[in-house]
Amino acid sequence: MIFQTQRGQAIPTLAQVEREKRKLDRRYRRRRAALSVLISFLVTIMSGAVLLLLFLPVLEVSGSSMEPTLQDGDILVLSKPGALQSGELCGMYAKGRLILKRIIGLPGDVVDMDEMGNVYVNEVRLEEPYVSRKALGTCDLSFPYTVPEDSLFVLGDHRETSIDSRSNLIGCVQTNQVMGQVVARIWPLGSIGWME
Repeated sequence: MIFQTQRGQAIPTLAQVEREKRKLDRRYRRRRAALSVLISFLVTIMSGAVLLLLFLPVLEVSGSSMEPTLQDGDILVLSKPGALQSGELCGMYAKGRLILKRIIGLPGDVVDMDEMGNVYVNEVRLEEPYVSRKALGTCDLSFPYTVPEDSLFVLGDHRETSIDSRSNLIGCVQTNQVMGQVVARIWPLGSIGWME
């Protein structure tokens, strides 16, 4: 028996109401599951970002002192400093500023530089494929120079313009001022990769 409303529409049967209720319940459960997955995904991403920033600092390159290795605007990931080695790219604090430079001399090393921009550490000339044009650059210290205890002698790869350990403005950097070693470039997209 089918009942009709005043407008002539049929009143659904109990079976039809049950089917519609099950259909609405399934739709509700799917939406709730999708929302739960989305919230879990966002929490995971945010937790990962917080952990990344705590243990792997991110730094943006500003300026041209590390060209051609790094370009202005590159975004880098650093790892907490371990055993520091000559040749490594590091983010460090010097005279209240955060800078990116390459470690050239370790504590006790004797660094020398000639007029052509060739660098010698402990009387051994460095092979520097990362430097496109060698230059003495801005230099107000006299060579040979012995790196003080607990300090690092650092240079930028763009030797003509880099202000680094050759200048009183930066000088040698204390080993405890190293923020981290550069491990990867994450921007721009075409240059993403591990750093050597």
